[in-house]
Amino acid sequence: MKVLRPAFPLSRDKQDTLLLLASTVLVLLPHTAHLPPWVTLLCGATLAWRALLTLLGRRMPANLVLVPLAIAAMAGVLHTYHTVLGRDAGVAMLVLLVAFKMLEMHARRDLFVVVFLCFFLVLTNFFYSQSIGTALLMLVSVVALLTTQLSFQLTGVVPPLRTRLLMGAKILALAAPLAALGFFLFPRVDGPLWGLPEDARGARSGLSDSMAPGQFSNLAQSDDPAFRVKFDGPPPAQPQLYWRGPVLGAYDGRTWTRLLPRPHFGRKAPQSVSISVRGAPLHYQVTMEPSNTRWLFALEMPRALPQMSGDAASVTPDLELQASNPVRERIRYELSSYVDFSLQADAPLDNAYQWLQLPYGRNPKTLAAGERLRQDYPEPMQRVQAVLRQFSTGGYAYTLQPPLLGGDAVDEFLYTTRAGFCEHFAGAFVFLMRAAGIPARVVTGYQGGELNPIDGYFTVRQSDAHAWAEVWLQEQGWVRVDPTAAVAPERVQRSLARALPAPAPFGIEGLGRLMQPAPGSLLAKVRFAIAAANNGWNQWVLNYTPQRQHALLESLQDNLFGWRSAALLALGCALLLIAGKLSRQQRMDPVDKLYSALCHRLGQLGLPRAPDEGPTAYAARVAGAELASGPKAAAAEFLRRYSAWRYAPPTQSQPHGAGLPTILKELLSRVR
Repeated sequence: MKVLRPAFPLSRDKQDTLLLLASTVLVLLPHTAHLPPWVTLLCGATLAWRALLTLLGRRMPANLVLVPLAIAAMAGVLHTYHTVLGRDAGVAMLVLLVAFKMLEMHARRDLFVVVFLCFFLVLTNFFYSQSIGTALLMLVSVVALLTTQLSFQLTGVVPPLRTRLLMGAKILALAAPLAALGFFLFPRVDGPLWGLPEDARGARSGLSDSMAPGQFSNLAQSDDPAFRVKFDGPPPAQPQLYWRGPVLGAYDGRTWTRLLPRPHFGRKAPQSVSISVRGAPLHYQVTMEPSNTRWLFALEMPRALPQMSGDAASVTPDLELQASNPVRERIRYELSSYVDFSLQADAPLDNAYQWLQLPYGRNPKTLAAGERLRQDYPEPMQRVQAVLRQFSTGGYAYTLQPPLLGGDAVDEFLYTTRAGFCEHFAGAFVFLMRAAGIPARVVTGYQGGELNPIDGYFTVRQSDAHAWAEVWLQEQGWVRVDPTAAVAPERVQRSLARALPAPAPFGIEGLGRLMQPAPGSLLAKVRFAIAAANNGWNQWVLNYTPQRQHALLESLQDNLFGWRSAALLALGCALLLIAGKLSRQQRMDPVDKLYSALCHRLGQLGLPRAPDEGPTAYAARVAGAELASGPKAAAAEFLRRYSAWRYAPPTQSQPHGAGLPTILKELLSRVR
């Protein structure tokens, strides 16, 4: 088979231009994930046009073509984002600028302009993702740009591409210590370095302060982490991992929302919440992802407010934890919780009527069922158990795709569709409890979490979002009841994935379960290792806040400015200098070592070599010096041979240094 080859090799300019194009594509490629499709297509077409012009040796397009194209592109950015300012519009314009600049390179200076613009585009990738993968890809992009910049500056014979890539990687490696020093010591600021305020508020939200049918089933399809937890000791069992969030008590027939604070008339103050705890507390640390809300999550039941740096936390009468400001960046706080507790068991319920209110004229079947429960079961706990038996044995299904519900949503769910997610079961249970005369409310948050055996962190994902109920019973207080556990106990005891039917990709039943990594398998270990690496990156790099920097600097000040630390630092620097000098001596050519030895010996004889003196000039000065004829002749012959070896071009018959060290050693022995 005949292989097509270029008729002639590419010129140096064409090779450099194509290398610049390849580096530019590497920088622009990650931006395709968030740029509008038309920007990606326009940039791809522009770069392909430039590559074709380079290969064919054609001229650049005239300004009459480029200027209208650039104006149209800027108008497109304005139409898409309704502004030319801010993060997204600014990045889109910069990407287009780099692409159009490739068609407007007429001088060597233009090449460096494109390279420096690409360096800035590398930085803009971190506006959208700061993961390890993004950082590694940006390192590769920087090496490619450095290689391109080196290629422009090289003259004469150009090394192979592999050698130039190694040179670029070496430059990056030399700059890494200085970059690390700047990362740890350069003053850090709170808030984003780029963009308008709305750019900083673009964090993905999780739980809100309301609950409607379908809301949690949508969250359950997201694997994004909500927060990570590290316990100081052994973690609690999976059924005890209830992470408390917003408490909902108002229902309008469709949506559950939080109760508005009600005024208290007269002299009676609102009753404080009493908590009785049993057992030892669990100490843990929470690393929470940005949610753009003020909610903080804690294992039921927290002992005290979380300790947060740079922010303050508060608690509501319903035991909801809140930050003073919306969580728009990753935060970390420490807590202690009791998993065995009683909530408000030794006092009457204040304002019990607000936990019994139901919308007028809605769900008549459920209202009648509640009245029957009150008549059939005089004890409130018996009514609770009766409803749980109904969920367990009444043919109810736990599904991510429940049927749509109409105006009387609770009636339709309980007596018609009988299929729903946690918000359906929790909402219907609370409605039925109130209809039966039992104060009840919906509690939202997260349940469970996945333990990573490599780093010991629990990852609580958006898919772990959950809703359960609390009922108030005499002498027991608020008691947690999870109606979902009556229908799908695997959801609470194991995980959401174990409670739902296995997906069927391509319509093949059971294939989804086979595609999931089995516990302890190699694929599961790899997934845990990647998750642990990402968590470590988040904990120690992305979560390096100004507060942590201040603590580090204080620690360095305390530990490094004592006389012992100063002495150890000086000793370490001296050892590094000695090691560097020894390393250079070991890397020195044997012939150069002999030359240094000769210069040292002649210096002892009163003829030191000047720093700017070469071997030929040195030999001339030695020849005119007052020195014995034997050592003088040996030194002159040594310097002549060394000069010929150092500066004369090699020949095939006498390669550089072939047998020379032996001859020079013998000559050096005569110089005494």
